[in-house]
Amino acid sequence: MRGGSLESISREDRPASSPRRVLRRLWSEIADFWPQYVVLGVVVVVGALSLAAGPYLIGRAIDQAIAPGDRGVLTQIMLLLLAAYLVGLAANVAQFRLIGRVGQVVLARFRSQIFAAVQKLDKGFFDRHGTGDLMSRLVNDVEVLNTLFSQGIAQTVGSVVGLAGIIVAMLLLDWRLALASFLVIPLMLLTTGVFARLARRAFRRTRQAIGDVSSDIQEDIGGVKVAQAFNRTELNTERFRERNAANRDANVGAVGITSAFTPVMDVLSTVATGIVALYGGWLALRSPPEVTVGVVVAFLTYVQQFFRPIQAMSAFYTQAQAALAAAERIFELVDRQPRVLDAPDGLELATAIGRLASHGSGRAGASGASGGDERTEDPHGTVTGRVTFSRVSFAYEPDRPILEDVSFEALPGQTVAIVGPTGAGKTTIINLLLRFYDVDGGAVLLDGVDVRTVTQASLRTEMGLVPQEPFLFAGSVADNIRYGRMDATPEEVEEAARLAGAHGFIASLDGGYEQEVGERGGGLSQGQRQLVAFARAVLRDPRVLVLDEATASVDSRTEALIQQALERLMEQRTTIVIAHRLSTVRRADLILVIDGGRVVERGTHEELLEADGLYADLYSRQFLAGQPEQAAASG
Repeated sequence: MRGGSLESISREDRPASSPRRVLRRLWSEIADFWPQYVVLGVVVVVGALSLAAGPYLIGRAIDQAIAPGDRGVLTQIMLLLLAAYLVGLAANVAQFRLIGRVGQVVLARFRSQIFAAVQKLDKGFFDRHGTGDLMSRLVNDVEVLNTLFSQGIAQTVGSVVGLAGIIVAMLLLDWRLALASFLVIPLMLLTTGVFARLARRAFRRTRQAIGDVSSDIQEDIGGVKVAQAFNRTELNTERFRERNAANRDANVGAVGITSAFTPVMDVLSTVATGIVALYGGWLALRSPPEVTVGVVVAFLTYVQQFFRPIQAMSAFYTQAQAALAAAERIFELVDRQPRVLDAPDGLELATAIGRLASHGSGRAGASGASGGDERTEDPHGTVTGRVTFSRVSFAYEPDRPILEDVSFEALPGQTVAIVGPTGAGKTTIINLLLRFYDVDGGAVLLDGVDVRTVTQASLRTEMGLVPQEPFLFAGSVADNIRYGRMDATPEEVEEAARLAGAHGFIASLDGGYEQEVGERGGGLSQGQRQLVAFARAVLRDPRVLVLDEATASVDSRTEALIQQALERLMEQRTTIVIAHRLSTVRRADLILVIDGGRVVERGTHEELLEADGLYADLYSRQFLAGQPEQAAASG
């Protein structure tokens, strides 16, 4: 089952966050723009006054100019009306510009927060969550907020203030007609409350559904080659249709709820207009008339304007429900704490090692701590690269242990190979060493310091990783090599490539080291990508070099060249090698055989062959069956 699907289930089971809490959080994100809000308030008030002045001036024109037949007064009032509308237009333009500018700044901040949050999350999070869903939060959910900030807020702020101005004008003009117009307000509030609850749930489902669709798209496009090779494209297409249909149905449901809101508001507006026409006409026809015809006409205009802001707010309400659901997903991600965190009192690795050495040599106390701090000027400080696993236990899921009571030590300059059947826990050892996960029991030490007590950044600075599946970024070959050391000179980049055996093929590229490669290293073969990844680790000059099936994607000739280069490189650092191809580990100083999460054998190649255990069995299966002569010679 896909990670995105599992995440969707877990999200459905979680209760929705309180709308008030989400709104407060949104407000906290934009509260520091108060100077712009002050200007916006002035502009909105001016716009509201101009809106409220229109019907009043029309009423005056009827009573004081049209009825008496005074063209001069009519001209004056019409000029005032034109001025009011022009001022209102200018105010609307200004408020849209102000809100739009603030909105774009806030959205850029949201994107930065999401990206920073994702970068800090632990590896376990990405094992459990689909990349497409994360992309949906970064792109789709932020775009929903963009619609709210760039359009909805600007319209609604003006509508609310304009509505307040209309209410005041109506009350001042004739309080009886005003109260008659307000008879529908309780029904309007009740209707809004009912629709708000329904739409909140509906739009939450739409955000989850689009996240699932994005996750499917990302995964299926990334694996299209495999899908084609196994004739799964039609099945994948059908599965995507189901996800897409679920997204469609969720949106249809949300639109169905929100689209019913506007007609209800229209009916209430018509009812209010009828009340004003009936009651106002009755007052105007009394003898003597209690209101003038101009006042009734003004009220009819005010009633239409009264419900126009309400209709604008209903559109905003639709946007707001979608935005609340999107904001909830964004804040959920931003607030998520990684399972692997730096300790509050975590030290730089070199500082921690220096302090440990000071205490060990008898220089304890304040002077020892001070001496340790001074050692951090050297990029590597006192780090030598001694790796120790002390009775380590670990499980990705409770009650399903992956490692149990694993202990070994790799000394500086040594090469320690980890071999064993698939699923034995070899890669997990690497994940714990780089602290992608924290151990459940025991400890992982580097130069005697528990890796959990130092900062992750300082720990990984001393590590050079060459994974089994190399990942290259869109950019030049040189940029990919210097990815972990951006200040490296072109000469250092070339030297690292030579050491990794990559210089030959790089020099043959049309652009050489400046040759652009596509996403994930498009344009290079799998073996070439592996060589670039190897050069990247070499350039970092780590104290601990980690090779996770690093030569699995290169041919035998290139592997031999890399092995020769490694001999010189390994003399200065600790090397941890995970390998299925046992030909790559024959010269290791120590070979650990992992099976069922435990170290079942340890020794050199010759010692393990002589012991005739699991290692000898694995070796025989690989070499004696396919290459008997080579195996006999190497044995």
